[in-house]
Order: sequence, then C-alpha cells, then structure tokens
Amino acid sequence: MLIQWFPGHMHKASKEIKAALQEMDLMIEILDARIPFSSQNPALAKLRGDKPCIKVLSKCDLADDGLTQEWQDYLEREQNVKTLAVTMTHVEKIRQLHALCHKLVPRTENRSKPLHALITGIPNVGKSTIINILAGRTIAKTGNEPAVTKHQQRIDLGNGLVLFDTPGILWANIENKNSGYRLAATGAIKDTAISHDDVASFVGQYLLECYPDLVKTRFQLDTLPASESELLQLIGKKRGCLRSGGQVELDKVAKILLLELRNATIGKITFETPAMMVTELAELDIIRAEKAAKKLARLTKHKHG
Repeated sequence: MLIQWFPGHMHKASKEIKAALQEMDLMIEILDARIPFSSQNPALAKLRGDKPCIKVLSKCDLADDGLTQEWQDYLEREQNVKTLAVTMTHVEKIRQLHALCHKLVPRTENRSKPLHALITGIPNVGKSTIINILAGRTIAKTGNEPAVTKHQQRIDLGNGLVLFDTPGILWANIENKNSGYRLAATGAIKDTAISHDDVASFVGQYLLECYPDLVKTRFQLDTLPASESELLQLIGKKRGCLRSGGQVELDKVAKILLLELRNATIGKITFETPAMMVTELAELDIIRAEKAAKKLARLTKHKHG
C-alpha cells in the first residue's frame, strides 16, 4: 500500500516550512502517540538541523501507556529532542510547552525579541486544539477530518513566544507500506483515499498478534480466530453486517473496526515500537538499494542499446 495522498496545499506548506525554519528558534512537532514513528515527517529532521525541538505525543489516552514511555525515552535518546505526552484534556500539561520553549532557548541579555517557534504535525493529530489551548482562545480551526488547516498563521502567545502554525503535512511518497497502513488506520488520511477492508485487514492482523486479549474481550470471543479474515467474518456476524444470503458485508465491518480502534473502544493500542521501526527501516534500505540497482541497470542498457 503506497500512499500518495498529497493535496496541493500540503506541497505549498512544505516549501513554506523550509523557508520559515531559517527564521525559527525552535520547532514543535506534534505526533500521534499511537504511531510516533509513522506520524513524524522524515524531512523535518534534515530541515531543522541543530535547532531545538519538542516532540509532543498527542492522544496518549488512546495509546498503550508502557509504549508511550518507551517511545519518549527512545526519541529523547536517539533524536536529541524533548518530549511531552498529552491528551486534549491535559490543559495544564499542554500549557507547559510555553515554559519548555523558553527553557530550550534561554533568553540572553542581548535578546529582546520573542522566541519564534514553528509548530507542525500531520493531519488530524490535534495540533489546532493544542494551539487554541496555548493561546487561551479559539484561533485555529479544529475538526475530526484531516487537512483542516490550509494556511500558515502567526500567533503571538504573549510572554515572549510567537507560534508559526503550518497546515498538517503528509510527505509526497510514504515508502514504508506499514506506515501507510498505520496512518490510514488512525485517521491521518481521509477515508475517501483508502480501502477500508484493506486497512481493516492490516489492523486485524496486528491486533491478533499484539493485543489478543483486547480482541477477545471487546468482541466476546471464547477463542481467537486463526487469521484477520476470519476475525472480520466473526465481527460481521456478531454485529449483523450481513447481506441477503448471509454474506458478511466487509466494508461495513471494516468501518466498525476502524471506528472502535480510533476512539479506543477496543482499548489503548499503539501500532509500533522502536524495535519494529529499526527492523522496518533496515528492510526499506534493502528495497531502496534494489530499486537503485534496477534503475542503474535500465540506464546502462539504454546507454549501450
């Protein structure tokens, strides 16, 4: 599943971020605590250089608590960033960002200008809600649909801190197919751009492998099915998602599974661990090397043909 959902305003925002970062003192990147790796933009690490960075793991009330802490430890150790895990009801904790920014970029005698912080994140990660909490008023438009923010905004929070808000950005080509599925499963990509039953199959397989007890409890199963396709069939029958003739309507089952996943009705679930990402990145390096070799072979053949 190679995701290439890239609305025009995102391409424009990518260019704006690159230009704006030169004037910034630090960067705040909002991640989804359920997918801390897949929800971070790989291009931003290169763009920010050595500028200080805070990674906010939002929606931590939907994520596996133990893995959220594991991810915070990993990100702070491996990426040299500060982290903060929050939910949208953690108003006071979110407001700690103000002090944390000043701690990362201390005011000097020569500095009279306010701090400039770029705040960014993928669609539907809670960035606008966080901005409104920091500002103490409604500034950024919020919604459950991805890609709500369309234009860059300058927001003076007072007390020496100015935020530069950017539209939620997905990168043009998500190479890691598992990351594509995770983004789709958690709602970062519009449902109109995905196949529900394809994503639900990925989710079902992961839940059976990593959260079998939650599956048994939520769907009242005495024993676990052998495969994700059997799981979807069982859920369909239990929830009455049947066509005439008793056939399970997979699209309807898939939508139920994804809805209950996204609102944590099934339970608190994290879709990736640091160890998984190390393995997947190594596999991706092999795929890239194979593609590069094939391209070189084609060019060589064309040159000598």
